[in-house]
Amino acid sequence: MEDTAAVETSVTVSAFDVSRRPDTARLVLSSPKPPGVREEIFGVVRKAFYPKTASGAAAGADGRPPSRWGWAFTALQSVFPVLQWGKSYSFKSFRSDVMAGLTLASLGIPQSIGYANLAKLDPQYGLYTSVVPPLIYAVMGTSREIAIGPVAVVSLLLSSMVSKIVNPAADPATYRALVFTVTFLAGVFQVSFGLFRLGFLVDFLSHAAIVGFMAGAAIVIGMQQLKGLLGLSHFTNNTDIVSVVKAVCSALRDPWHPGNFFIGCSFLIFILSTRFIGRRYKKLFWLSAIAPLLSVVLSTAAVYATRADKHGVKIIQEVHAGLNPSSAKQLRLNGPYTVECAKAAIICAVIALAEAIAVGRSFSSIRGYKLDGNKEMIAMGFSNVAGSLSSCYVATGSFSRTAVNFSAGARSTVSNIVMAVTVFIALELFMKSLYYTPIAVLASIILSALPGLIDIKEALSIWKVDKMDFLTCLGAFLGVLFGSVEIGLAVALAISFAKIIIQSIRPQVEVLGRLQGTNMFCSIRQYPVACRMPTVLTIRIDASFLCFINSTFIKERIVEWVREEIETSEEKAREKVQSVVLDMSNVVNIDTSGISALGEIHKELASLDIQMAIASPGWQAIQKMKTAGVVDRIGADWIFLTVGEAVEACVAALHKATVLEC
Repeated sequence: MEDTAAVETSVTVSAFDVSRRPDTARLVLSSPKPPGVREEIFGVVRKAFYPKTASGAAAGADGRPPSRWGWAFTALQSVFPVLQWGKSYSFKSFRSDVMAGLTLASLGIPQSIGYANLAKLDPQYGLYTSVVPPLIYAVMGTSREIAIGPVAVVSLLLSSMVSKIVNPAADPATYRALVFTVTFLAGVFQVSFGLFRLGFLVDFLSHAAIVGFMAGAAIVIGMQQLKGLLGLSHFTNNTDIVSVVKAVCSALRDPWHPGNFFIGCSFLIFILSTRFIGRRYKKLFWLSAIAPLLSVVLSTAAVYATRADKHGVKIIQEVHAGLNPSSAKQLRLNGPYTVECAKAAIICAVIALAEAIAVGRSFSSIRGYKLDGNKEMIAMGFSNVAGSLSSCYVATGSFSRTAVNFSAGARSTVSNIVMAVTVFIALELFMKSLYYTPIAVLASIILSALPGLIDIKEALSIWKVDKMDFLTCLGAFLGVLFGSVEIGLAVALAISFAKIIIQSIRPQVEVLGRLQGTNMFCSIRQYPVACRMPTVLTIRIDASFLCFINSTFIKERIVEWVREEIETSEEKAREKVQSVVLDMSNVVNIDTSGISALGEIHKELASLDIQMAIASPGWQAIQKMKTAGVVDRIGADWIFLTVGEAVEACVAALHKATVLEC
């Protein structure tokens, strides 16, 4: 390999003259200044409202700047995507959306009642949440298939956190007021995330964390349904599995009616059977969609006919009819509970967004269109703000209902409007008929939706691919299962941040070699066939941000390698390293600690009579290096656009020095 390197060196020397600096290398130092903080902020705001013009696209066909009305209409289209796709909306699409919306309502009505029970609210509040938020999302959202409404995980999350502030059994009015307050604040947070392009905050919950969190939440939700399935009157407010098992064991010592368990298990088997049939025979997908509603109708009729409620079977009893009442005056935006509500709101906002965006992207990829994450945040935020003012709690995208909506042939968000109108009609006309609905059936409906939250196959895939990611997944799962929802999130975030910090503190610093016959430089560990130059040590810094947290490690690693090379060359009596090329193509930005580290590296190399060169620094990095005077100390002639140019210059300089000595 060294012989090959020597041949390559001789070719390089004859091809390069150090007095002729490549024009491409001059581009590095002559690049314009990057945008400052002010320009970045204005750019973020402009992209939020005028995405087309902000990206440089012409507003008109003639390429002229848009008129005042053009800018206004562009802003409206950005906020209300319905103005874009509504132009080409057809009757055929409307017919498909009506069928999908009706199918969606047949699943959404019983699920909403069950999820309200999970959120420790009266049944009508789940139905309210299936009316207003879907209507707002329909005109502001970008996903064509997503079904908006209450979901199991957010219902559990909300009840577990708000119950710690106020006991829902002791003070239901205050509990409801705090739920609406949390919903309002969650909506405000979501809108803020979208307006200021803060979608990366949702990304702090990694895919592995969400898989573990959802699985843990599913088991906790399932354990919570034992109260309804067994017809228990007293149950714990805690969500950890130990407390739930203790509560069940304690409650079973008291008399309980097996009819609740029989009804719940019977209809659970019925719902799961229809789901199996729907998956086996695609044309019968509607069977699994109407199964929950059919279960409610049949069980209600059976209880009414047999008057099983007088023999121990727990029933819903009264459900208030009518349109959503205003809850604006119930919001507690100042007072002793504000801080606790804000804490609960930001957690609910992030979890709801993570679930909605994950669901939306899953189905948009199937249909082949792009989902705008920031617009989704704004749409979800306004849906929840409006919902909080009309007796709704936190709504988001439901995977099970979205899958039904997709299978039913939904073509746009009009299916959400149809569903909302159908639920509204049900609120007006059919609430009295739900009086005898057994609570065990609601528990079975919730239980039937839980298997979709547990993705064992994906957990095994995470284990195979990345053990650290699996640790995050496991931490979230066990945290939710044995602690609480908040503890599960905290554990997942802590492990994720620890992973990021470890990787930031100890970034990869690789020695590079040239692939024979090319001008490509790559890691000699990954590609052992790559050839190293005997007198030039090429090192790549694999850190996007050279900063205080990793600059010392990088400096020490580079200096250590240089000294090892010198010792090796002395032992083997070969040419000593004369130049070090730092490949900074991966370094996007740098802080003062990073600049100081580069200065110390240069000083250390100079003391060893070794020339330092820098190749392909990032835009922000080179500007800061120029401002700090690092470029002047190293020498402008030793800053290059590519690693190949830097290596050739170092070899040519050594050759010239050798010729002069002769």
